Amino acid sequence: MRHELPPVDAVLLLSFGGPEGPDDVVPFLQNVTRGRNIPRERLEEVGKHYFQFGGVSPINAQCRELVTALRVELARHGPDLPVYWGNRNWHPLLADTLAQMADNGVRRAVAVATSAYSSYSGCRQYLDDIDHARAAVGERAPIVEKLPPFYNHPGFIETMAAHTRDAFARIRVAPTQTRMVFTAHSIPTAMAAACDYEAELREASALVAERAAPPGCAWDLVFQSRSGPPTQPWLKPDVCDHLRALRDAGVAGVVVVPIGFVADHMEVKYDLDTQAREVANKIGLEMERALAVGAAPTFVAGLRELLAYHIEGRCPPTLGTRGPRPFPCRPGCCAYTPQRPSPR
Repeated sequence: MRHELPPVDAVLLLSFGGPEGPDDVVPFLQNVTRGRNIPRERLEEVGKHYFQFGGVSPINAQCRELVTALRVELARHGPDLPVYWGNRNWHPLLADTLAQMADNGVRRAVAVATSAYSSYSGCRQYLDDIDHARAAVGERAPIVEKLPPFYNHPGFIETMAAHTRDAFARIRVAPTQTRMVFTAHSIPTAMAAACDYEAELREASALVAERAAPPGCAWDLVFQSRSGPPTQPWLKPDVCDHLRALRDAGVAGVVVVPIGFVADHMEVKYDLDTQAREVANKIGLEMERALAVGAAPTFVAGLRELLAYHIEGRCPPTLGTRGPRPFPCRPGCCAYTPQRPSPR
C-alpha cells in the first residue's frame, strides 16, 4: 500500500537517448533494434540522417537542459528533490542511472518520460525498461513510479499553444489560406488498436487549436517517421503526402505543430525541418513549424506540478474531456508484441 512505501526522495527523467558523435550512430541503432537481426549495412543506411547532423542527435542536449530547468524549478517551488536522468538506448543508460541512485541512497523515485501519450513505445515500454533496469541493479534498486501520460495537462497544452501562436505570427499567408497540421510519430495500427494514442492526440490537437488557431483556420492530424516492413500497416496519412494534397487543394500555407513530441529531437529536425520543408519548398507551400515544449518555463512548471500532485496522492488538473490517466496503469495496458522482421 502507498503508506507503507518509503518517502519519495528523487525524480528521474526517462528518455529515448541518441548518439552524440559519428562513432555512436551504429551502436545506438543496434540498441534501438536489438533482437531484430538487422544487418549493419542496413543500420548504416538508416543512420545517414544522423550523419547529416554530424552524428549528433539533439535529444541528449535537450534532456540535459530539461534536467537543469527541472532542478531549478523544484529547488525554488518544491518538492526540493535531486533529479536524475536515464535513457532506453544510449548513455546515460537507465540501469547505470539506477545503480548510481542506489549508491546515493535513493529508495523511491518518481519518473517522468519524454513522451506525453499512452502507447506501447511511449509508455508501456518505459515501464518494462524500469523493471529490467531494477532487475539488473538487484535488491538495492530504488522503487520507481512512472507518472502517467500528461498530454492534456495545462502545462503541456498551454506551452504548445503559445509556440503555435508564435509560428502563426511568422507565416506570411492569410489564416483563411493556412492550415494547421499537427504531427505525431506513426505507430503500427495493431499497436494503436491496443491503446488510446490516436484519441489522445486528437484531443491534444483540438485543445491547442482552440487556443492558437486564428478564425477560419482548420486543422488536421497526420503522422511521420514510420519505420518497419512496408507490409505492416501504420497510422496515416504521412505528413509529406498530406502537404502535397493540401497544395493540390489550394492551400497556400501550413503551420506544422509537432504535437506528438516533447522535444525538437532528430525526428523533428530531420523529418519535419528537412524532409517536410523540402517538399513544401518544392511545391510552393509556405511552411512554419512550431517549437516543441522542450524546457519552456510553463512546461517545466507543469512537470513540477505533476510531480507534486503525485507525491501528495492528488489527482492532477487536466483539460478537455478525457481526464487524467490512471496510476498505476491497468494490467496489460498498451500491451503489444512488436513485429520482428527477418534478416535481409
